Amino acid sequence: MSLHADRTAGPRYDAASLRSFAAALFEAGGMAEEKAATVAEILVEGDLMGHDTHGLNLLAPYLDGLASGDMQGDGRPTVLSSTPVAETWEGDKLPGPWLVRTAADLASERAAIFGLAAVSIRRAHHIGCLAAYLPRVVERGQVMQLLCSDPGTASVAPWGGTRRVITPNPLAAGWPSPEGPVMIDVSMSITTNGMTGRRRAEGTHFPYEALLDAEGRPTTDPEAFFTEPAGTLLPLGGMVAGHKGFGLGLMVEALTSALGGYGRADPPAGWGASVLVLVIDPARFGGTDAFLRETGWMADAVHANPPVAGGPAPRLPGERGWQRRRQALAEGVVLHPSIPPMLAARAAKAGIAAPVPLGQG
Repeated sequence: MSLHADRTAGPRYDAASLRSFAAALFEAGGMAEEKAATVAEILVEGDLMGHDTHGLNLLAPYLDGLASGDMQGDGRPTVLSSTPVAETWEGDKLPGPWLVRTAADLASERAAIFGLAAVSIRRAHHIGCLAAYLPRVVERGQVMQLLCSDPGTASVAPWGGTRRVITPNPLAAGWPSPEGPVMIDVSMSITTNGMTGRRRAEGTHFPYEALLDAEGRPTTDPEAFFTEPAGTLLPLGGMVAGHKGFGLGLMVEALTSALGGYGRADPPAGWGASVLVLVIDPARFGGTDAFLRETGWMADAVHANPPVAGGPAPRLPGERGWQRRRQALAEGVVLHPSIPPMLAARAAKAGIAAPVPLGQG
């Protein structure tokens, strides 16, 4: 079951107008123009794909981070170590979307020469929706993997435990196929901090056991996450196979915080991210044509697979998000109902005109 609602009804907003509006707010908040444009693009991309807890929903806390000084509005990362195929950056709490986009472009350029390249980023600010970074690289015919953890906080207990140790630790991957990009963006927990907070605010329960209360009992009630002592997010796999999800979460910890040399063993640095960006170029391995032949065969096999009686046809990971993105670009973006009032409030505070739905401008 998807954690992101399939919202097709409601007012629609022009994607370009949303990007311009968000960029203007970030610039008004003290972010450099180039960075503001990139952060705005990544946030709107999250909404285009339907990841509406990690799209413009993040605009308010990002602006608050700029105002408090927790997010730095300008500057460059410090290169701590470098080889032709691997670099490690000190992010210094620069905007996460700008850091990751910059790292992905660098890794893509080098992968085209060497076959693969990676950038490890420590102490980035929050990076938003991981899937939002994939299309730009995949459309170049390359494979991208993106892993992220936040050593400044915790929400998932070790398997069999009751106290928080790691974050949901998402992993995203994208690769080309003849029919378009295949994209995965999954947390190593059943749900996320953002979705849990949203359900609490809405007064709704999860339709499945997504959390553990403070005693380690499974629950659908998001309030369990906010008690004292606090509950935790269930690892991916739930009560049957959560040990697998927690193991994958530890792998993400090793490939982000540990690889970058700054993590939970260090003093907390506030809301942010440890990140690994990896790009692989199939042209430097078995060849682009061979890669597409294989991914095309698999796509055909998935689509030809008989569906469960009465159920939808099987689809590739990210296929629905890509279709939603195309529709939103053509017809307008449907925002979660909680987002337009927040955008209006932030616009009024900054003295900037708020975006209006298509047909109402």
